Amino acid sequence: MIWLIGNKGMLGTELSLLLEKNGMAFTGSDREVDIANPAALKDFAEKAVRPFTWIINCAAYTAVDKAEDDAETCRRLNVDGPGNIAACAKDIGARLIHISTDYVFDGTNTRPYREDDPTNPTGVYGLTKRDGELAVLEHNPRSYIIRTAWLYGKHGNNFVATMLRLMNERDEIKVVDDQRGSPTWAGDLVELLTGIIKAEHRDRKLPYGIYHYTNRGNITWFDFAREIYEDGRRLGLVTKDCGVKPCTSAEYPAKVKRPAYSVLDKTKIQAALGIDIPTWDETLIKYLRLLAQGQGLRENLLYSK
Repeated sequence: MIWLIGNKGMLGTELSLLLEKNGMAFTGSDREVDIANPAALKDFAEKAVRPFTWIINCAAYTAVDKAEDDAETCRRLNVDGPGNIAACAKDIGARLIHISTDYVFDGTNTRPYREDDPTNPTGVYGLTKRDGELAVLEHNPRSYIIRTAWLYGKHGNNFVATMLRLMNERDEIKVVDDQRGSPTWAGDLVELLTGIIKAEHRDRKLPYGIYHYTNRGNITWFDFAREIYEDGRRLGLVTKDCGVKPCTSAEYPAKVKRPAYSVLDKTKIQAALGIDIPTWDETLIKYLRLLAQGQGLRENLLYSK
């Protein structure tokens, strides 16, 4: 039995749908169970119809800039919460999968970050996510921490959704061209998460610890936006001409400097599970086709790159 914490967010919603599709028994919770309150977690676990053997934590404070002015809440959700969840998992004998982020690094690398590279977060959000990882491992060594980056999907605010909206509203948009990373579809990430659980019943049981997972390849936000526009036009998701222009991060100042380089090395998890990770571009077109299909644009689904 799986306990999915944060089941109403972008990743949690996507994971709920996949668990249902795969017939994997689970119970979801969101804000109604306060992860910063150990007693609330214990009470929920004790009242479960069946004992939980897995806990997946998708809950987090993710508003990067807002976190600078709301550090206390951010720490409750990103450090105290994961630590409490890990302790609860240990108490009930469950394994834990906890979602983390590329923001634990400062983005100054010139090669993909490996799991054992030193962390050096530059803002409150990144710092609390790093400290949350430490809290998880301290309270329950039987845990998996999955760092991901540039996540997008159907069920929440994200870069792809924002770009599609702006491209249908404006004649021109500017997108930063000095930040590089690996766009990652939530649909691929949830397949990885369920794969970790399924591996328990095969010979490829994953050793506990920290792993990186994003789609393969890397690109700048600007080039990603251009790809969204070109594919979106062909699929009918963007219905007007819109110029996509490059700019620097300095032109859009923020409270927290975004990592200039967020590429994560996936070698460890590929070897451990024997998986083939899709590239960001093949996944993007797959995702956009699903959006177009949802809008009833059957003709455009015939397009193939």
